[in-house]
Amino acid sequence: QVQLVESGGGLVQAGGSLSLSCAASGRTFSTYAMAWFRQAPGKEREFVATVNGNGRYTFYTNSVKGRFTISRDNAKNVVYLQMNKLRPEDTAVYYCAAGSTASIIHRDYAYWGQGTQVTVSS
Repeated sequence: QVQLVESGGGLVQAGGSLSLSCAASGRTFSTYAMAWFRQAPGKEREFVATVNGNGRYTFYTNSVKGRFTISRDNAKNVVYLQMNKLRPEDTAVYYCAAGSTASIIHRDYAYWGQGTQVTVSS
């Protein structure tokens, strides 16, 4: 069982930056691939970024490439999402997820956090 707690969301102007964190419980954090998804009002949950267990493989959805960076610290059981050059369309609830493989499909992730709101004003 893995418990995930996100933090770092908030309100920012377009062009600004935010850093999200996701703290995980348990001793097997490094065995899990981690990902960030987001869900805007009235829209389906969408993949944002993923990182494999040792942090050497990352993958991003096209709309955030070059602006967002996913990373992890296995010694601290934390995964991060650094978000730069934010746009109003990035506004959503951001969720952290843990799974057995670095995937873009939400069903591949067994554990989810409660989400943190990110709002980007124009």
